[in-house]
Amino acid sequence: MNVGVLGIGITKFGERWDQGLRELLLDAQVKSIKDANIEAKDIDALYTGNMGGGALSGQLHIGAMATENLNINKPSSRVEGACASGSLALRAGILAIESGEADIVQVNGVEKMTDVSTEQVTTMLMGAGDEELEGFNGLTFPGLYALLANAYMSKYPKLTRDLLAEVSVKNHFHGARNDYCQFRKEINIDVVKNATMVADPLTLFDCSPITDGAASIILASEAKAKELGSKVSIIGSGMGTDSLSLARRNTLTAIPAGKIAADAAYASAGIKASEVNFAEVHDCFTIAEIMAVEALGFAKEGEGYKLYKNKDTYFDGKIPINTSGGLKACGHPVGATGVKQAVEATMQLRGEAKGRQVKDAEIGVTHNVGGSGASAAVHVFKRVK
Repeated sequence: MNVGVLGIGITKFGERWDQGLRELLLDAQVKSIKDANIEAKDIDALYTGNMGGGALSGQLHIGAMATENLNINKPSSRVEGACASGSLALRAGILAIESGEADIVQVNGVEKMTDVSTEQVTTMLMGAGDEELEGFNGLTFPGLYALLANAYMSKYPKLTRDLLAEVSVKNHFHGARNDYCQFRKEINIDVVKNATMVADPLTLFDCSPITDGAASIILASEAKAKELGSKVSIIGSGMGTDSLSLARRNTLTAIPAGKIAADAAYASAGIKASEVNFAEVHDCFTIAEIMAVEALGFAKEGEGYKLYKNKDTYFDGKIPINTSGGLKACGHPVGATGVKQAVEATMQLRGEAKGRQVKDAEIGVTHNVGGSGASAAVHVFKRVK
């Protein structure tokens, strides 16, 4: 697989009361087109990741919105896969190019979440879980991930509360150095541990926030990418699935869909985990990042804590994780997150991540999860020499 990245665009993440769903999407779209040095008419197809448009904004049919924004009449679809919507849109764009259906594709992700109550957002997000087994019984996603955290820390007690908090501390450290991040402030372990309890053991600072934002990326076929001077390629893509509910999972101490996706992505890229220089992973909650680094093969199950104990996951460490600030600090506009990860990977490989640049980065990975692990997508990015 060799799909070029021509351009990227991203909005500021946060409480964006100055822009609606359409404006956020348009902002990111225009930026990616400009960065790619192409015109809108050059795009052959569009895919836009979005989860909550209908529930939160009353707006579905976002594929048509994306083409209307650009005044073009090209094939355009909305892609929904819960919090993995952005990465699944990216995967759809890659497959369109790999199949020969398109030479240039725009992939977007967008979410507008802050104009409604927290209760409405919580209800919408629970659509990513099992409505009958979990939602009807009062579970929320903090509750689901708290169950995973308790199961994991019971089986693997070397992951202490302080080391779990270190995930958030590190992501805020990176976020403080990222212009498009929602929270640009460093914190310490005590701030995480002493914050308001959400679902034991997870406090407010273990949880990703409610966020508005959009991101966009322009993909091209190998030939077109070479012609237009692409500096980054996507060389691997994989997807995995599992049960909607935790009750039907075979394990509560890992997210198998993430490992399935990683193994498939590594196989298609022809690489091993040891060759990866950095990763953007799905840290919707701090425990999710621990499980992600293990799914990606950076540590064995139960040993992910070592990376945080040794501070190996900072941008200048052995395996930098979430140099964007992750979902925790950068924000989590759910449909946009997977595309945001791709934007950050591209910035790193182009040497544009000022203040958090991974030295001599050649291969990066993005890891995006839907729900509590019912779906996952992993992509491998490589710098073009």
